Amino acid sequence: MDELFQVIATRHSYRGEFKSDPVDMEHLKKIVQAGIDAPSGCNAQTTHFVIVTEPKLLDEISTYFENRTVCKTAKAMIVCITDLTPAYGDTSFAREDCAAAVENMLLAISALGYATVWYQGYVQKDQTAEKIAKLLNVPNNLHVEILLPIGIPATQESPRPKKSFAERAFFNRYGAK
Repeated sequence: MDELFQVIATRHSYRGEFKSDPVDMEHLKKIVQAGIDAPSGCNAQTTHFVIVTEPKLLDEISTYFENRTVCKTAKAMIVCITDLTPAYGDTSFAREDCAAAVENMLLAISALGYATVWYQGYVQKDQTAEKIAKLLNVPNNLHVEILLPIGIPATQESPRPKKSFAERAFFNRYGAK
């Protein structure tokens, strides 16, 4: 169990260059299975995934991210897709479901020795989500939400410092010591 907490403590967003080594297909399946195993509001299971490994597709997707090194050198990408259909009355938990799936995948990616960064802002600007959806044949009723470029990091980085427990967590009342 200590390994889990070690992965949580050392996981970080990687924006650097990836090595040329491929990402093992079985590892990609394990990573996405971790996302599938995430909790889901009303068990609606609203998050879908496209695992991109084809070099031509990787190159094309990277152009939507201002040729950022992490995307340009990624050996695989996981595109997270949401179904915004309401799961409880008129409430959709799709974004929460997707976030839970992505967190599980971030931990799996780190545990397997790979690195990634959670791209959502870039995906949601300049019609990028729609362009990626079209490129990957995503049905019109689904929405491209998040992209995870994956590879073996070329440089070793440390996580950025986090604020202390005392600065962010309280017992019983906000601000209580």
